[in-house]
Amino acid sequence: MLDCDRKLEALIAALKNKGVKPVGRLSKPRIKTKQVNTPTFDVRAALYGVLGVDLTEIHGLGPSLALKLIGECGTDLRAWPSAKHFTSWLCLAPGNKISGGKVLSLRTRRSSSRAAALLRLAATTVGRSDTALGAFYRRLASRAGKSKAVTATARKIAVLFYNTLRHGMSYKDPGADRYEQQYRSRVLANLQRRSKSLSFVLQAIPGEDANPAVPQPTWRRKRHEVRLRREAPDDLAGGMAMRVNRPFSCGLLSSYHSSSLQ
Repeated sequence: MLDCDRKLEALIAALKNKGVKPVGRLSKPRIKTKQVNTPTFDVRAALYGVLGVDLTEIHGLGPSLALKLIGECGTDLRAWPSAKHFTSWLCLAPGNKISGGKVLSLRTRRSSSRAAALLRLAATTVGRSDTALGAFYRRLASRAGKSKAVTATARKIAVLFYNTLRHGMSYKDPGADRYEQQYRSRVLANLQRRSKSLSFVLQAIPGEDANPAVPQPTWRRKRHEVRLRREAPDDLAGGMAMRVNRPFSCGLLSSYHSSSLQ
């Protein structure tokens, strides 16, 4: 094992002379505990000397896993023009089967790629962390299942890996709370747009905070009660307006609209 580590360190040192010169000093590691079966030398510093970027800033990628990904994909990713080409090569992108303008299937293709297997392992690990990627994994797992959540999260990590190695991107995790706030704002904006198209107005329940500071990760699993007000057209007598005082679930929006028109 020691002989293998020495040879591996010598090969990385040979690549260091041909690689990109790193700019600045290497930051402190996120994880200070030593992982099992890691090489005896400092893999993180060796990769930083070769690549000029720190891949371990991406949550889910440790030094050993980053070294394995470099061994599978190489240090030059110019063979893939974009991140979409890279994820398609890894079979992590949806495989669109279209016939006659109709989408028949969106399943990802099967692959024996070891790089894809490593990214799926990283996705499973990051799903238990309090990060934006972890919040994305848990939200998708509760809705579509863990297998699809692993694939989708692995694709996100692959895009981060590509952008970091190809374009020198520096990844900073916004945190799970920030991700939940952005997701909540996006869902509310979609609901407001949908209600407006159906001649409804979305109103928050009085006495409740419309923008909580720290949203709960499971808020979407509960029905978000809102009060709906439907304004009658101007051609009705007196311009009367009908207010519905019963709290409605967002999922019953379209059913109530159709029943009110009958």
